[in-house]
Amino acid sequence: MTDYSLHLESLTKIFGRRLVFDKLTYNFLPGKVYGISGPNGSGKSTLSKIIAGIITPTTGKVLHKSNAKIVKPEELHNLIGFVSPYLVLYDEFTAHENLLHFARIRGVKLDSGREDDLLNKMGIYNRRNDLVKAYSSGMKQRLKFVFALLHNPKLLILDEPTSNLDNSGKDAVYELLKSELHDNVIIIASNEDGDLAKCNEVIYLENYKIKNGQ
Repeated sequence: MTDYSLHLESLTKIFGRRLVFDKLTYNFLPGKVYGISGPNGSGKSTLSKIIAGIITPTTGKVLHKSNAKIVKPEELHNLIGFVSPYLVLYDEFTAHENLLHFARIRGVKLDSGREDDLLNKMGIYNRRNDLVKAYSSGMKQRLKFVFALLHNPKLLILDEPTSNLDNSGKDAVYELLKSELHDNVIIIASNEDGDLAKCNEVIYLENYKIKNGQ
């Protein structure tokens, strides 16, 4: 069992003259699902990217801890699973070839048992050898979950996770979250009521703006 936690310390992000959020402090502990919510353009994807180490905050700190030790930035990708609209899959590869390629990039051996289990849970096992370019947008979204979870991450960041999914796809995602929670941290950035209903706590980004137009 890995004791994983995430800590945001007085995060502020500014793009040009636009404040995205200000002095955001929050602790994320294992075994819970956390939501990030706010109007379109409020900074949900920005905060998700900062937590994942894709972009940096203007000020403040993001601390990832595993077994009470701070995780080095170069090791972070081994602990994080990410699902987002901007995650790119290779259309000219099959689903299996995509997963094999991503495993090689991570420097890990593809766990075929884990792969088959996730493909089954997401309802695309029978299409694993089809080219991804033949997939619908919903099927591609399902495959992104397999990619994100294949290496057993301790932090799962889901940015608009149920976009392009039908009801059966959403149900598959929610069931998958239950089975993957364990001692992990799950963060969902979304405005979908169904997504936020699965969260134990929700961060409302409008609470982290400078008040009175300042």
